[in-house]
Amino acid sequence: MNLPYSISKLKFTDTGQFFLMAGPCAVEGEEMAMRIADRIVKITERFQIPYIFKGSFKKANRSRLDSFTGIGDEKALKILRKVGRTFDIPVLTDIHLPSDAAMAAEYVDVLQIPAFLVRQTDLVVAAARTGLPVNLKKGQFMSPGSMRFAVDKVRLSGNEKVMVTERGSMFGYYDLVVDFRSLPEMRRFAPVVLDITHSLQQPNKASGITGGRPELIETIARAGVAAGLDGIFLETHYNPGEARSDAANMLHLDLLEPLLEKLIRIHEAIR
Repeated sequence: MNLPYSISKLKFTDTGQFFLMAGPCAVEGEEMAMRIADRIVKITERFQIPYIFKGSFKKANRSRLDSFTGIGDEKALKILRKVGRTFDIPVLTDIHLPSDAAMAAEYVDVLQIPAFLVRQTDLVVAAARTGLPVNLKKGQFMSPGSMRFAVDKVRLSGNEKVMVTERGSMFGYYDLVVDFRSLPEMRRFAPVVLDITHSLQQPNKASGITGGRPELIETIARAGVAAGLDGIFLETHYNPGEARSDAANMLHLDLLEPLLEKLIRIHEAIR
């Protein structure tokens, strides 16, 4: 693993393996969060993959007013804290307003800046000033090289714990594409993660509900590991079709273990 800094409770840091950020798109309740975390912890412990649980405490970026946004900020954050304490793993959540940063930092170990908001200076600086590691999602509208300036905002705010996540670039109205040249380019100035599932979204549908291409998850994942990365990000659920957010592009939880097994073989081959 090539993180130049430590993340609280991150295990297996000397394996040389990529790390995994995974979990549901949004926290829908305690039972679902604990069930997903328990399954992923068992898989990652078997493979000795460092693991960070991901779950959004709220979904502020929705296409439609009637879309699911969350179960309540404090309720969801308490569930995330329970996941971290129960399984002794770091937990990540995304924030949307500068005021979210200090609040979320009381419950989680890593703060994430959504792709649409990564140019919002006040938000990035507020996250940096918590002292927690900050994961910056590359804007769908930004070049890989321009992400250096977002990284600089974190570092110039006194926080060296920053990483960048590729999640595709807009291509037309309904699609995203991943330019795998972005991984080595951004890796020159920060550790790089590939967001596999969001890279397969198909936003801006006439229905107001984002579509996706989950059948291509393995293709994108294998290409990303072969191209060289530090971490993998994906959203998973035991019943994606009933998920309250991003149902169209999440990985079924039953498919995670065989996918990781294949990715480990590729990673070992290129080391």
